[in-house]
Amino acid sequence: MDTIFIQGLQTNAIIGIYDWEREEPQPLVFDIEMQTDLIKAAKSDDIADTVDYAEVSEDVTNFVEASRVELLETLAEQLCTMIFEKQRAVSEIRLAISKPQAVPNAETVGLIINRQRIN
Repeated sequence: MDTIFIQGLQTNAIIGIYDWEREEPQPLVFDIEMQTDLIKAAKSDDIADTVDYAEVSEDVTNFVEASRVELLETLAEQLCTMIFEKQRAVSEIRLAISKPQAVPNAETVGLIINRQRIN
């Protein structure tokens, strides 16, 4: 299996459990790895035969900016579901979300999840 990745995708969201986190959007950073088979795209040289990382980046950004969930866990799960629905060629996702302003004494905090397509 092959990997298409997006690293360091930055966007802003209203997310968190504390009142101060619900007042203004705060930065989130995403690293996304999507497992897929790239052989067909390599042979055809056609974007339709692969995962369009520009499209995924735009979809993730729009989804995150519109979301109002409290937990990163919820956002991560929803994002994986959305990617699987829109990108049929993706069989597995590794998604890391960093929340750099969440803990004052830490450079960043966050989570990493791995999800597989369930057919």
